[in-house]
Amino acid sequence: MKKIRVGSIGIGGISRGVHLPGIAKSPDLEVAAVCDIRPEALEFAQRAYGVKKECCFEKYEDLICCPEVDAVDISTPNCFHFEMAMAAVKAGKPYAVEKPMTMDPAQAEKLAAATREAGVKSMVCFSYRYKSAARYMRDLIRKGTLGRIYHIDMEYYQAWGLPLFGTPKVWRFDKAQAASGALGDLGSHGLDLVRFVTGHGYTRVTGHTGTFTDARPDPVTGGMSTVDVDDFSNAMAEMDDGTAVTFRITRFAYGRGNYQMMEVYGEKGALIYTLDENGQGQDSLRVCLEPLGRDNQQFETVRVPGRYRADQMQSFADLLLGRGDGLTADVGDGLRNMRDVDAVLRSAASGSWQRVE
Repeated sequence: MKKIRVGSIGIGGISRGVHLPGIAKSPDLEVAAVCDIRPEALEFAQRAYGVKKECCFEKYEDLICCPEVDAVDISTPNCFHFEMAMAAVKAGKPYAVEKPMTMDPAQAEKLAAATREAGVKSMVCFSYRYKSAARYMRDLIRKGTLGRIYHIDMEYYQAWGLPLFGTPKVWRFDKAQAASGALGDLGSHGLDLVRFVTGHGYTRVTGHTGTFTDARPDPVTGGMSTVDVDDFSNAMAEMDDGTAVTFRITRFAYGRGNYQMMEVYGEKGALIYTLDENGQGQDSLRVCLEPLGRDNQQFETVRVPGRYRADQMQSFADLLLGRGDGLTADVGDGLRNMRDVDAVLRSAASGSWQRVE
């Protein structure tokens, strides 16, 4: 069967680490074209994935219009997501876009409406929906294993923002390119993951954000440049079923690589999902269930059945081929996530609880 030819825009870290390898690994996809403003990035794609020189573009419009591109993959700074996804929609081509989907809810609403009207398939890359432990947790919660859920605590910790690493002012520290800092970069994943495992949305939130390092070296000028996004974000949320949720998000967690932990406490048991707990990138699930858990307070690591394994870019292929499992985030999920992020930002600015629109 003919492979789906993917054109990938933005050949940065997330593209080289996840998107391009995932496309190349899939039996249903191939890297047909790439786009980046840096010659080095285009040369990398030619060398690593055999992309033809005539299918290496500096302008994303040229890639989207290329007749050798069936689907579009967007891995650029956040400020470009909206215009590139809209261009794919206008060309009638399905797209996968990194999170956060857009810069604000207004853009997200326009993109969602245009995507639905055009009948174009979409995927928003909430990567942790594909962790087998998270999917197993989702099944246990939705089957009622824990009974009513009372509390969820979600942490997402990285360390690369700490001064000791000397990280320069890359685009993630620039509001004009990122819209928000740790909240949009990491917190959007956390907000989506809690929605994903519970099946419930947020009704109101209260947020606290802050910046620890106000200026960083500019990689172009060598001088110091102001940081105008959050280094951390704390939030409390109420879900539509009454569940109380807390979020703790930071780039200043010493000793952490890409660490996540979600604790879920219900009337009949508790679950703890972790990712990268010991720096090995592994995900795991611990359980404490009736009847033994009530008395011994023991959490046991369980084996996650193989049927919960999934791959992000293969899931994109399955979506396009009409055989998806229904667990991939689409433009509607991206819109809901943008409203969640926006509510936290509004709360942090106002100092008060905010309704999620």
